[in-house]
Amino acid sequence: MTTTAKAYAAQTATTPLAPWTFERRDLKPYDVQFDILFCGVCHSDLHQARGEWGGEVFPMVPGHEIVGRVVGVGEKVTKFKVGDLAGTGCLVDSCRTCDNCKKGLEQYCENGGSGTYNSTEQDKVTPTYGGYSSTIVVHEDFTLKISDKLDLAATAPLLCAGITTYSPLRHWKVGAGDKVAVVGLGGLGHMGVKFAAAFGAEVTVLSTSADKEADARKLGAHKFVVTKDADQMKSVRGYFDFILDTVSAPHDLNAYLGLLRTDGVLCVVGVPPDAQPVHHFSVIGGRKSLAGSGIGGLPETQEMLDFCAEHGIVSEIEMIDIKDIEEAYSRMQKGDVRYRFVIDMATL
Repeated sequence: MTTTAKAYAAQTATTPLAPWTFERRDLKPYDVQFDILFCGVCHSDLHQARGEWGGEVFPMVPGHEIVGRVVGVGEKVTKFKVGDLAGTGCLVDSCRTCDNCKKGLEQYCENGGSGTYNSTEQDKVTPTYGGYSSTIVVHEDFTLKISDKLDLAATAPLLCAGITTYSPLRHWKVGAGDKVAVVGLGGLGHMGVKFAAAFGAEVTVLSTSADKEADARKLGAHKFVVTKDADQMKSVRGYFDFILDTVSAPHDLNAYLGLLRTDGVLCVVGVPPDAQPVHHFSVIGGRKSLAGSGIGGLPETQEMLDFCAEHGIVSEIEMIDIKDIEEAYSRMQKGDVRYRFVIDMATL
């Protein structure tokens, strides 16, 4: 039998999120059901609920930074038992058979992964609904183990903001001796600073907001550059080995490419609303690379959660009630959050 889930949903791109109920599927043999205790609020929730990326499916229940406690397991589940802490990030399934899936890179599934919301199950028909809800049912392979060593609410944003920054830093082997810059100190950027510092790199925050310097240093940054100050930007030209660009507002990529050393990499993880032009000379001079990175696969996401448990790393959060989600969206658009909203699902 199915489970009735309480939720907040957008019925259209122009209507505010409001209470809604729907049915979660019954447990299949390999499924885990967990009651959602906390759900992070990601900028992509806002983009999709407002219909800004195209192809949205309504009604939509956003939320893909989901943590809670297991209340049921299918008969063949071996990785979880009732009472365990569990989490789900941006994916609830993938084809499992393509080359990327076989390598644990489910985020790049060649046949199209199943997003946690605004997507479909692998039947390509059944809609998926996310974490702004009371409970969720997910295959055990796409359910993550959460350590009880960490603050559970502050762990929720690791499932997107955490892995989105951890994955590229690991892929490009950032570590001791590297000079790393993080562009933007928001939900993604503040996690990028924590991870790059934990990996042993020298970390510089590049920000338009001079008033974020104290926070940047508290999070682990060694240097701070105000990008609106031409002299400060000039002082770090050709300085960095790796730049992690987390900004989702329009900005000049060429200016940041100019800050890289020979063979340096600028990796974008933020998505501005419109394409940003790049001049060929910005990469030709110095054999530089402009790259991008998605979230992470399931093995890497579990690795990240285990690393965080070992090193005491969580997100900096502001807890909200679900009824205040529209106000949170409005504040997020203005950059008025330090650094991630998390919904206390007990308020649903």
